[in-house]
Amino acid sequence: MWEYTGKRRPPFAATPGSGQESVWDYPRPPALEPSTRRVRVLHGDTVIAETARALRIAETASPPTYDLPEDDVDLGRLVGVPGRSFCEWKGAARYYGLAGGDGTAVAWRYDAPPAAYAALRGHLAFYPGRVACFLDAERVRPQPGGFYGGWITDDLVGPFKGTPDTGHW
Repeated sequence: MWEYTGKRRPPFAATPGSGQESVWDYPRPPALEPSTRRVRVLHGDTVIAETARALRIAETASPPTYDLPEDDVDLGRLVGVPGRSFCEWKGAARYYGLAGGDGTAVAWRYDAPPAAYAALRGHLAFYPGRVACFLDAERVRPQPGGFYGGWITDDLVGPFKGTPDTGHW
């Protein structure tokens, strides 16, 4: 049973400073909310996506992900790649790599999310460790581990789920 659901922080959680959020205050199940922050995704100097209409998903212990409307993504720069996963909250995910790339997934999407997350339909999320992602002017740092796609920024404190010693979170 998951002990932390955003109602209280564990003793090992960092205390947020002024203007910061603790990922341990995020709810479980995750919150889905609109964001008006400027989001940009680049591969080299090429803009793959840019929007101020992202959806932010905030879940206990993880940095948020930002899902971008496909209208604001250059879909011609992406191709489907093998692999599927399943989120207990958002459903089945499909993965996308860079067109002409090596097949590494740089983005994912939920084509048929359940009703609580229906707004995710038609949106893509990007891995900040595989393409350059920016939130406003700040370059985002990737969430630890190879699976999660959370966006770490200076306004967040953890620790963050994803390192080998966090599997029990």
